[in-house]
Amino acid sequence: MGIEIERKFIVRGEGWRPLVRESRLLVQGYLARTPVAVRVRRIGEQALLSLKEATPAILRREFEYEIPLADAEALFALCLDPPLRKRRHWVPYGGATFEIDEFLDQNEGLVIAEIELPAVSAEFPRPPWLGREVSEDSRFFNVELARRPFSQWSLEERAACC
Repeated sequence: MGIEIERKFIVRGEGWRPLVRESRLLVQGYLARTPVAVRVRRIGEQALLSLKEATPAILRREFEYEIPLADAEALFALCLDPPLRKRRHWVPYGGATFEIDEFLDQNEGLVIAEIELPAVSAEFPRPPWLGREVSEDSRFFNVELARRPFSQWSLEERAACC
């Protein structure tokens, strides 16, 4: 069984941009939401099928399998919502690597940093661009952003989060 321990944060400002090591476009769609999110994802010419516990927690079970690109393209047509697109940036900082997702389309304006950890209580660096933690706020889960994009949030919700 795969376990993912991930912390998520709102990103403040642009101070992370000069540190970007690599960037790639990700396209992902959801075939199911609960109790397990079933996701198809394309990263360049690689395609993945993932099953991830759909609970608001830092530690969640996750299973991920590479699939043929043609299968992924066929699965996108079966998704519950239009696929979510984001540009993922890998940013090393203080001996750790943050994955910064800059959302596109209906989620434009939302920038989230994620860091995977070996344990829930593991220490990690806190760069100055790391804002409020949203690890356990399900509104920031990609599966929820596909269902209810950032552009559909009220002005109060958007102002309060970012």
